[in-house]
Amino acid sequence: MERVLILGASGGIGGALASGFAERGAEVDRLSRSGDGLDVTDAASVADHLAGRAPYDRIVVATGALEISGATPEKTIKGLDPRAMLDQFALNAVGPALVLSHAHELLPRDRPCVFAVLSARVGSIGDNRMGGWISYRSAKAAVNQIVRTASVELARTHREAVVVALHPGTVATAFTEKYVGRHPSVPAAEAAQNLIDVMDGLGPAQTGGFFDYSGAEVSW
Repeated sequence: MERVLILGASGGIGGALASGFAERGAEVDRLSRSGDGLDVTDAASVADHLAGRAPYDRIVVATGALEISGATPEKTIKGLDPRAMLDQFALNAVGPALVLSHAHELLPRDRPCVFAVLSARVGSIGDNRMGGWISYRSAKAAVNQIVRTASVELARTHREAVVVALHPGTVATAFTEKYVGRHPSVPAAEAAQNLIDVMDGLGPAQTGGFFDYSGAEVSW
């Protein structure tokens, strides 16, 4: 039976991913801050919650936030707030990094497996033509580098593992409700199925990559 771990399972996409994997018969473990007290920004909390859990065929880090402590994305760099920027890095970059630091214990060495971190296209440096949202953009660019670095290191011991960053698209959740505007969005269940399909199609040759919900590679 396929074993899956979803971190951030109480969120819109995380919950939909957990349901999607369960519907196809997988054994799904769910972790979240609200349900389990997991704080991905705290090394001890991450270590405690991940201890004794292994191995998993799929791990998805679906934690993260666009607004933290009431701070909304900056329209320009002139609105930069150091505290808000540090909060973005703590949750959206350091958090996934702490989880990835346990990947060598959580993933099998003898068969294919996928470790995915939800990123965002706005974290792409090459695709940035609008400016704005500097704290969130920078944190997502940082997590892309974290994923890339972890993939190189993990490949030395887990040759069939795939470690990737995934862009889910604009998903209709409470997370994006204020920011969807005229952008097309999809329900969380549809977004989750898209991501599951992408993960199913990945192999070791794609490890360290950044892919969107259709499986297309996203520019760094």
